[in-house]
Amino acid sequence: MPTIRVGGPIPFTKDPFVSGSPVMSDRIPMTRVGYDKLKAEIDHLNTVEMPKLAQRVAAARSEGDLSENAEYHGARESQGLMQAKINLLADKLARAVIVERPKEATDEVVFGATIVVRDLKFGDEEIFVLVGAGEEDYDAGRINVASPLAQGLLGRRVGEKVSIDVPAGTMKFEILEVRFDD
Repeated sequence: MPTIRVGGPIPFTKDPFVSGSPVMSDRIPMTRVGYDKLKAEIDHLNTVEMPKLAQRVAAARSEGDLSENAEYHGARESQGLMQAKINLLADKLARAVIVERPKEATDEVVFGATIVVRDLKFGDEEIFVLVGAGEEDYDAGRINVASPLAQGLLGRRVGEKVSIDVPAGTMKFEILEVRFDD
C-alpha cells in the first residue's frame, strides 16, 4: 500500500488547466487509523459474520425441500449481500493510499487538517476535519476530502476568504485556523 506525505502529490488535486475542476484518480486517500479500521471491519465480517451466515444456510438447507424454503433463500440472500459488502470494502482497501500529515505546522489546508472557519453568511465558527473515505462523520465535522466542500478548502491558507459551490448552493467562509489534532 503506497504512502504519501501531504505536500507531495495528492491522489487528486485541482487540474491546473481547468479552473475549479477536480481530477480524481482511482486511489482513495486515508489516514492510518482509517485504513486500520477498514481492515478490522473486513476481518470481522470474514471471521465472525460470514461463518454465522454459513451456519444459517446449512441449518435452513437441512430442513428439506429448498424450492419452497424461505429461510434458506433469505439466508442465501443475506450471505450474498454480506459478500458484496466485503468485496466493496476490500476494493477500497486495495486502492487505499495512506496520507501522512506534515510533521511541521502549516497554515495551508491539507488532508488530515482540522480547519476552523467563519461562515460569512451567518457569522458562526465551524470546525471541519478533512478525512478519507469511510472516515467521514458529517455530524461531527469530519468531511470526506473528495467532497465539494473539502475540495474548495484544499490548498487555501489561513486568512483567505473562499466561496465554495456545493449542491445546496454557495458557501462562503474565512479560514481562521489550520491545525493538526492527534
